[in-house]
Amino acid sequence: MRNAVFNFPVPANEPVKSYLAGSPERVALENELERQKSIVLDIPLIIGGKEVRTGDTGTVVMPTDHGHILATYHKAGPKEVKMAIDAAMKAHSQWESLDWTVRASIMLKIAELVSGKYRALMNASAMLGQGKNCYQAEIDAVCELSDFLRYNAAFASKIYNIQPKSASNQINSVEYRPLEGFVFALSPFNFTSIASNLALSPVLMGNTVVWKPSTTAILSNYYLMEIYKEAGLPDGVVNFIPGSGAVIGKEVFASADFAGLHFTGSCDTFNTLWKEVGENLGRYRSYPRLVGETGGKDFIFVHPSACAEEVGNAAYCGAYEFQGQKCSAASRMYVPASLWPDVLNKMKQTAAQAKMGDVCDFGNFINAVIDEKSFDNIVSYIEYARESKDAEILIGGNYDKSKGYFVEPTLIVTTDPYFKSMKEEIFGPVLTVYVYDDDKVEETARLCDSTSPYGLTGAIWGRDRVALDALSDILKYAAGNFYINDKPTGAVVGMQPFGGSRASGTNDKAGGEFNLIRWVLPRSIKETLVPPTDFRYSYMK
Repeated sequence: MRNAVFNFPVPANEPVKSYLAGSPERVALENELERQKSIVLDIPLIIGGKEVRTGDTGTVVMPTDHGHILATYHKAGPKEVKMAIDAAMKAHSQWESLDWTVRASIMLKIAELVSGKYRALMNASAMLGQGKNCYQAEIDAVCELSDFLRYNAAFASKIYNIQPKSASNQINSVEYRPLEGFVFALSPFNFTSIASNLALSPVLMGNTVVWKPSTTAILSNYYLMEIYKEAGLPDGVVNFIPGSGAVIGKEVFASADFAGLHFTGSCDTFNTLWKEVGENLGRYRSYPRLVGETGGKDFIFVHPSACAEEVGNAAYCGAYEFQGQKCSAASRMYVPASLWPDVLNKMKQTAAQAKMGDVCDFGNFINAVIDEKSFDNIVSYIEYARESKDAEILIGGNYDKSKGYFVEPTLIVTTDPYFKSMKEEIFGPVLTVYVYDDDKVEETARLCDSTSPYGLTGAIWGRDRVALDALSDILKYAAGNFYINDKPTGAVVGMQPFGGSRASGTNDKAGGEFNLIRWVLPRSIKETLVPPTDFRYSYMK
């Protein structure tokens, strides 16, 4: 019997380790990289806590050396998807009836295991399997992942404490029930932390989950499932089913118990899933919760009062870190003609210093893109620009997939503000610049606002703070995460809750209480202490 009121305070963010040569964390990581490179894992489905092997397998390879197989994984078919749904529903009643503090304690233990005992394991798996350098792996697969878990406990505490007032002769309360069914988590390749949060934020609020990981992030995601088990997560609360999205989705969306979708991925995929849910609405017990973050065409807008050196550094890092494979990565930039030569010069200086290559060489800033499909798509935009009379490639533009999927950070300048690479999401290390006349700031800002259908992240630069305020107003719907004198990437849990609208998703803000509230069904309860026995109002007596 619990007769205490629990309060999980807002935590500190997980510190990012430095990985200096010879440091304990560097040595541990180097050893773990060698261990994981020396083995080939056999990754099963995990349904109801049981390992399931279908014999229909795929391979996990290193993006920086696609001939190196890290693991084979088993793919779910229709039978296994139904098994996962059944397991989630079987676990639902026990899990949702647990005191929420027990659920929170499991989440906090996962955070401790990830940031402590398994720090090197998680970082190495993200580096090898997803092509991240050690810093990009550290801020994602350890720090942000742990932050989501710890902050979510504090956010849940805040939500459960939101209660109505009571009046004379009555007691009022709100009960926060989980959704009536299971949640389908569909996660991307680029952030292990997002994959974890897509599954575990609904879980914290009492839901059970069917989780389809990205086929190019299976290694780190499988290790997460092992950590969840060690932390005490009951069997069936999260069911891990790699495989074809079409096969899995067909069974999930046909189930009467489908209650919610937690998604990060492409706009086209989310639109397709939304339509499929709509076509099946008559099957469901209630209207499903659809929460999605779908990408962007993120911008940097430079005012003539900006510092060119600062802009050039932010543009290079914001566009090319993790090979531009972030939903928030800068993909288009608007620069006044007076600053453009100096901004370009700074970016060229940075490009000359930044090395590209294997993740196991800690001197490399740029690594490989995730797979051949992504490589070919990115290359198509580079070649389109190379052949166009309206564009010129000023930095990079080279690529090679003979061993790994390497694309040089590429800078394109165009005279056409509606040029293809100014409008379409590329998801790679390509930044396109439009140079505008200094006296056309407002006109160009409105162009920036209307060119792309997305609304995820954006940044404005300048030393004239009054002018920046005017730009902020023009661009208020252009980005759900908006930066002033900073690159448009690097949102931190608890500091900049993340998400956008327009074609960028439902803006439910991962890393804030806004997201968690989507995974509960509030029930208002009124208890009358002494019920009346006379129907008449006072004036009638």
